[in-house]
Order: sequence, then structure tokens, then C-alpha cells
Amino acid sequence: MKSYRKELTFNTKTRRAIVNITPQVEAALRESGVKEGLILVNAMNITAGVFINDNESGLHRDYERWLEKLAPEKPHSQYDHNGYEDNADAHLKRTIMGRESVVAITNGQLDFGTWEQIFYYEFDGMRNKRVLIKIIGE
Repeated sequence: MKSYRKELTFNTKTRRAIVNITPQVEAALRESGVKEGLILVNAMNITAGVFINDNESGLHRDYERWLEKLAPEKPHSQYDHNGYEDNADAHLKRTIMGRESVVAITNGQLDFGTWEQIFYYEFDGMRNKRVLIKIIGE
């Protein structure tokens, strides 16, 4: 069995951002040489997430509105965590959207359903963050 590891680094220009990372994940898969197996993609920071869905701007705006209703950024005083940093909402949003995604690899390709893409979701950006890509298989 082969194992391959790669890290991506992001530093978004805004506090929150959705980045389609499907091309980088596909490039890592090609580099790995794995034809059958699994690929794990996970955010290596507690205020960012990885998810799979449609690459549609309206849906991305819907995520923003929905998450802001569930865990509004302000007022900062509503969160106990904000005595340390003003990013409690980012931790909560990450919990909702998830830490990682796993995709099957079939015939050297990501075995996606219709319209599926992989996204990095930054909730407290403007600083370096990492995403791990781990591939195992044959």
C-alpha cells in the first residue's frame, strides 16, 4: 500500500472565505500515483474547515448567511471564549461545517457524485493556515 502526504497553505485576504481546492487535491492525487484508495483532506486549524458540495456562488452566500445566524461574529461579548481572542464564532462555524472530508479514489480519479467539489472554508483568516492531504491506496 502507498501513502502520500502533502500540505497546502492558505492566507485569505478576508476573515471568512470559501476556496475551491479541488484542483490542488487532484494534483496531489496525480503526484501520489495512487489509483485505488482513499484521500483525506482536513483543515489543520481549529477555525477553518473542509467540506464537499456544489461550486455555486448562491449556495456559498447561503452558507455565509446561515452560519452567521447560527453563530454571529458580533457582539464579541456574547461568547466566553472571546476573553482570549475574538474568534469564538469561528470555532463554532468550523464545528458545524466540519474538519475534514474523505473521498474514494477509483481508477486514479476522485470518485465524486454529480457537482461535488472540495472546499476549504476559512472562518478567521488573514494569517497562514494549513490543509493536510493524505492519500492511501494502491
